[in-house]
Amino acid sequence: MSILEMVQNKNSSMLPEHYRTMSATEMEERVCELKQKMGGELFIPGHHYQKDEVIQFADATGDSLKLAQLSADNTAAKFIVFCGVHFMAETADILTTEDTKVILPDMRAGCSLADMANIAQTERGWIEMQGSFGDTILPLTYINSTAAIKAFVGKNGGATVTSSNARKMLEWAFTQKERVLFLPDQHLGRNTAHEMGIKPEEMAVWDPIKETFEYDGELQNVKIFLWKGHCSVHANFSVYNIEQTRNADPAVNVIVHPECSREVVEAADYAGSTKYIIETIDQAAPGTKWAVGTEMNLVNRLKGQHKDKEVFSLNPHMCPCLTMNRIDLPHFLWTLESLDQGKVVNQIQVEDSVSREAVQALNRMLDRK
Repeated sequence: MSILEMVQNKNSSMLPEHYRTMSATEMEERVCELKQKMGGELFIPGHHYQKDEVIQFADATGDSLKLAQLSADNTAAKFIVFCGVHFMAETADILTTEDTKVILPDMRAGCSLADMANIAQTERGWIEMQGSFGDTILPLTYINSTAAIKAFVGKNGGATVTSSNARKMLEWAFTQKERVLFLPDQHLGRNTAHEMGIKPEEMAVWDPIKETFEYDGELQNVKIFLWKGHCSVHANFSVYNIEQTRNADPAVNVIVHPECSREVVEAADYAGSTKYIIETIDQAAPGTKWAVGTEMNLVNRLKGQHKDKEVFSLNPHMCPCLTMNRIDLPHFLWTLESLDQGKVVNQIQVEDSVSREAVQALNRMLDRK
């Protein structure tokens, strides 16, 4: 959501100035009071990439799909204060009942990856692809996408995927159609396709800005169309980072997220979802060393949790995800105090027509777990 859209949205508001002058201790004490007062009516899911100042109050931590599912399962909660980004709160709203209000503490907490595929671009690209290849393409979308994109995929027979199940879902997709359109992260799509033995010449990138394929060969040989999108955090890890890390200490294990480029994943020792990264380091032997290619808030948290191991960012100049960092203690407290005063700010509401089609895409994935 753009700043203009945020200002125009009737359900959104700007943070009152007095929250910026409160001390961290004062805000933390007030949050504790409100959590206790609201009890089971309040559920706070927190994504792994959130700041510690917020994650300390989460009732559950996890990836976006897990948190949305936990929100749906928590039928006692009237309010879901989602500490993540916009598309995550949308998914929670899609899966919860009409009586549950999903709230994003700061509407500016978006996702650059999700924003790289808007519905107008997708529909134009789909018309072009259908004209060239007919009814031979099934769309898949990474869970890191807007509700509108999920609805588009659901309407056209496709499904959502996560970084954990992308291969399973891509294998399923090829039982349905000859070709796949993979939205919006080209790197996850490419890395997954490579694992399945799909050759580079069988992959083409669709540029939604130029509305053309980036491909030199015969397009009829292509099996997977990769949307030209990427995560701004994971794109900042490079093969050079890996080389420098190993030159400094050959004993270091390099583990990265599959949203990194193919070259980085290929050069790393391990690659997998956020859950995979967490579990691998949890289970690693004491004294081992880990250079981690994912979001900095999580890397720092892993570092603090594993004093018996050496954990650090693969890129020494990496910054935390800027949009994830929008959810801070002042916005979080403001959200809770507003609820205490009977006011709902920054509610996320997905239109019923969009929700019905988006849930089809989600269910096609969940049915194959």
